[in-house]
Amino acid sequence: MALEKVETIVAGNYIEMEPDEGPKNSKSKLSKLFWHGGSVYDAWFSCASNQVAQVLLTLPYSFSQLGMASGILFQLFYGLMGSWTAYLISLLYVEYRTRKEREKVDFRNHVIQWFEVLDGLLGKHWRNVGLFFNCTFLLFGSVIQLIACASNIYYINDNLDKRTWTYIFGACCATTVFIPSFHNYRIWSFLGLVMTSYTAWYLTIASLIHGQVEGVQHSGPAKMVLYFTGATNILYTFGGHAVTVEIMHAMWKPQKFKLIYLMATLYVLTLTLPSAAAVYWAFGDMLLNHSNALALLPRTGFRDTAVILMLIHQFITFGFACTPLYFVWEKAIGIHETKSIFKRAMARLPVVIPIWFLAIIFPFFGPINSTVGSLLVSFTVYIIPALAHMITFAPASARENAVERPPSMVGGWAGMYSVNCFVVVWVLVVGFGFGGWASMLNFIQQVNTFGLFTRCYQCPRKT
Repeated sequence: MALEKVETIVAGNYIEMEPDEGPKNSKSKLSKLFWHGGSVYDAWFSCASNQVAQVLLTLPYSFSQLGMASGILFQLFYGLMGSWTAYLISLLYVEYRTRKEREKVDFRNHVIQWFEVLDGLLGKHWRNVGLFFNCTFLLFGSVIQLIACASNIYYINDNLDKRTWTYIFGACCATTVFIPSFHNYRIWSFLGLVMTSYTAWYLTIASLIHGQVEGVQHSGPAKMVLYFTGATNILYTFGGHAVTVEIMHAMWKPQKFKLIYLMATLYVLTLTLPSAAAVYWAFGDMLLNHSNALALLPRTGFRDTAVILMLIHQFITFGFACTPLYFVWEKAIGIHETKSIFKRAMARLPVVIPIWFLAIIFPFFGPINSTVGSLLVSFTVYIIPALAHMITFAPASARENAVERPPSMVGGWAGMYSVNCFVVVWVLVVGFGFGGWASMLNFIQQVNTFGLFTRCYQCPRKT
């Protein structure tokens, strides 16, 4: 009975973490409706919105590298694998929080993060490894959003080069420092998913109406380097759960998160599969030299709308990727638990500067996704969670006292360990090994062709 009581406290009602705001008036109700979320639906919108952002525009490029059949299979495969490791992260979070609350640890005004989960369950060495990979991935994830903003806006207004647009959108995205936590992304998550849904179906319908270009060729997969580069971009696509712990912590009842990421992935697949397949069908090998699918579609009001909506969504996704970095920085300088939003916002600004700088150095929209996917995503959200789960529950006592036991459908603990071993070996060999080799070769080729600090990556020459 005592154990059940503890579990109810931990995985039950999270509302206790919120300050008492007294009687609710119309202003507080409006704030809760648009600003202050923590439900299962909020978590689902956050996961789905965060998972498919600018990468939606690069998946046709990946299809041209992989071919149609491999592109579809890799999306399904990595979507399932990403949902599995997100599930593992949720189990480890609940296990960590249970143990800490048994020790009477109060998380009021403190956001639990992935590296703290690793520290509490496995020690400081795991914490340091997790902190390095997680922060580096989120740093470059934010960089990619800035690059995508400049790449997209150029198709509406090419009076400025992409580097100048990066300067402008870097300043715009810096305003995310004023959003306190994932609680406050309620309306943004909803709008973000609406925006990507519009863009995905625009790509699908516009490509089908446009039809196949004259002499279209579908030669992929043609080279091994391109094949594994495309595969790691899809690995990156479904590796957006580096913020899983922060999203869970923003929920009133975190134990309900278990299947949310899977449900989000299933919806995302209804966007990514039709759009990537349709654009590749229409333009074929032309996509090998156009990593942004919008570049090949004729300019119309519908395309301009898609560009604008993606720009807004990339601002939202920048906030998703950067908010955990803000938390880490706040904890490092000792102001994480302060209640002053303005003070925290000013302290967060230095985090944006290196992101801005890196986006100007490496403006390679598309190839940088694969590089980040193979070198960082492979460890951050696939290998480390699988290994951490196996080691945490290796002792028989840990398995007996586990807050969440493995579902019978996967074969209990033995089945769970088997799946985890497969994830580690596959991602280490295919994702990090072959994918790292291929994506680095492709990335180096982009550097040699265009150079660092290039003013306008893949821009058509003006007459």
